Amino acid sequence: MASKSALQNPDSTTFRGRQDRLRIRFSALPTQAVLITHLPDIRYLCGFSGSSGILLITETSSTLFTDSRYTIQTKDEVGASTVNIIKKSLLNEVGALIARQRSIHRIAFTPDQITFARFRQIQRVPKRPIKWIPASTLVSDLRAIKDPTELAAMRAAAILSSKVFEKLLPKIRPGVSELDLAAELDYLSRRAGASGPAFDTIISSGPRAALPHAHPSPKRIAKNELVVIDQGAILRGYCSDITRTVFVGKAPPRIRRWYNAVLQSQLAAIEALAAGVEANVVDAAARRTLKRAGLAGAFTHSTGHGLGLEVHEAPRLGRGEKSRLALGNVVTIEPGIYKQGVGGIRIEDDVFIGAHGTEILSTAPKQFLEL
Repeated sequence: MASKSALQNPDSTTFRGRQDRLRIRFSALPTQAVLITHLPDIRYLCGFSGSSGILLITETSSTLFTDSRYTIQTKDEVGASTVNIIKKSLLNEVGALIARQRSIHRIAFTPDQITFARFRQIQRVPKRPIKWIPASTLVSDLRAIKDPTELAAMRAAAILSSKVFEKLLPKIRPGVSELDLAAELDYLSRRAGASGPAFDTIISSGPRAALPHAHPSPKRIAKNELVVIDQGAILRGYCSDITRTVFVGKAPPRIRRWYNAVLQSQLAAIEALAAGVEANVVDAAARRTLKRAGLAGAFTHSTGHGLGLEVHEAPRLGRGEKSRLALGNVVTIEPGIYKQGVGGIRIEDDVFIGAHGTEILSTAPKQFLEL
């Protein structure tokens, strides 16, 4: 576990550095400002973790607009930004600030993170020509590169989830329902310090384990079947995402062969990870291994995805993905196979791409477990 000091929230210097890197990016478009409406982007750039806010960053300033529910919270959280507590419409107030700053003629924004209605509302306020520049990856590309503070939090989150999995193992037995196991896992995660699950916990057993994103059901675990446990925790805002598959009872030879094929597929994908490598190369490494085992058709999703303040971030590791991996990426590697009427097997770890190679952040055992 990382030291307590390593897990402290970023300070104003960190936020100022992130905002300055963003200014370099948006000045190249060129624009004089960027409008941030996606809450995880806002948290990354200034520290605010509330549920309502808009951040406007110009060439010389950074202003967070939120409401009076967060007056005290912003004093504790927000760095490198002026806080503007609004009593009425955030959108109108942002538009009014843009109207007053006559030097702003072009504004970048992320079109996939704002509704058309909200966008039209803010457009109408300045009452002067503004060129709006869509820039979907302006912040997400920055967020894909984790700094030491982020990595420390993600390492701790992955270790937390790994330890929770090990504590759950004795409770996976015939007669226990998927719903009960999911509730127990979430409880153990919170007891360990998580602020909540990174996504809806997946516990699927028997034939239901062939559903990659199955919701826990009242079904009770039976003897001689696979159980897939896909879980994530949020720690200091950052997500973990790990999956393990176990067998309740004595597994037949074909299940052992399938499990080993998935494990070798995952190890091949991890070995392919490196800065500068195209994302589709990692996906192809996982698929080649499963193809040699005659299981290519049973792998129905991508090999992995970026991880951070959100459980799904850039980059995506899938077929046809041409983006290149970079130093500082944290990604999941999660090949799996799914057999209708039998079940599924998925093994997933969180992996950091560093200057000296990869680091597997999750520590849960990966050997085939028969319970």
